[in-house]
Amino acid sequence: MDVLTRDELTRLTPPERLALISQLWDSLEADQLPLTAAQQAELDRRLETLDQDRREGITWAALKTELDRRCP
Repeated sequence: MDVLTRDELTRLTPPERLALISQLWDSLEADQLPLTAAQQAELDRRLETLDQDRREGITWAALKTELDRRCP
């Protein structure tokens, strides 16, 4: 595997580096992304409350209307 040197990396434009990061991230499988116990606990907590959170949420249109009313 060819590894880019620091000089090669810094010659890339910021958008090119971000594209490279995205490609690398997308190449990983879920089981290849280790989580700390705290991260796993937070994900589990969020999954448990997902349905309730959806019921209590509001639409973008409703939020925008409220913001327009408050901040004319």
